[in-house]
Amino acid sequence: MTTRALTIFFLLTTLTIYAQSPPPHRITALLGAFGAEVALVKQTLSNPKSLSLNGIEFTTGRIGNQDVVVAETGIGKVNAAMTTTLLLHHFQPQRVIFTGIAGGTNPDLQPGDIVIGSQIAHHDFNSLSMMAEPTTRTLNPLTKTLNPLYFRADSILLKRATQVITGVQFEGIPLANGQLSTRPVRVMVGTIVTGDQFVSSASKVAQLRADFKADATEMEGAAVAQVCYQMGTPLLVIRSLSDRADAEAAVAIRAFYPTAARNSAKLVLALVKGL
Repeated sequence: MTTRALTIFFLLTTLTIYAQSPPPHRITALLGAFGAEVALVKQTLSNPKSLSLNGIEFTTGRIGNQDVVVAETGIGKVNAAMTTTLLLHHFQPQRVIFTGIAGGTNPDLQPGDIVIGSQIAHHDFNSLSMMAEPTTRTLNPLTKTLNPLYFRADSILLKRATQVITGVQFEGIPLANGQLSTRPVRVMVGTIVTGDQFVSSASKVAQLRADFKADATEMEGAAVAQVCYQMGTPLLVIRSLSDRADAEAAVAIRAFYPTAARNSAKLVLALVKGL
């Protein structure tokens, strides 16, 4: 074989190996349901660049030594699933961190507290299995088997999130009745449930506690978790409570949302910097 032929063979072999290998530099994806959480993260990016995919804006940049891509999913499970699918297909992130506000369903938690999801579940899904048996588990279209009822958080991300908590300077939560003093934020690892409804009912909260032992309820997390599970991408969901999902939820969310969003973003940024 001539020298020229050997050179061509080497180049072709190298290109083939490179094409079959994973990208040499992986990116961390940060998603939020609302604009406020996303804006708080985006403003910390160095060298931000925007890309529109099917009308959804994705912004890349760096946080600490991590390359990240940030996007707003919009409210509800369908919007969340669509954005997550586009994200995974185009950017192929190494991990996904989803953040935002939620309603608290654990009676020990108050607006402003944070739940790091050890597991996420759909609370409004009911169907029939292939054997015509009632089930609350979704069907994986790739494997034609039932998904787990609870989508588990990535163990590495979960561990690191709990490790960085002590170093985060959370904003104090204003006390009720117009008092000027504040209380510290409580952060716990727990169960988050998702449904296409804004929960503002004490009876619904009691049901979610009885059925799922839920600590928080929101409208996107399980959809993101299901897509990530089916695509094999590690995920962690972090929710900051804006209300207690009771009859006063619509009032409480206006009062606590700004602080809840900032504290959720603070934890996510600390987690990314610690990766």
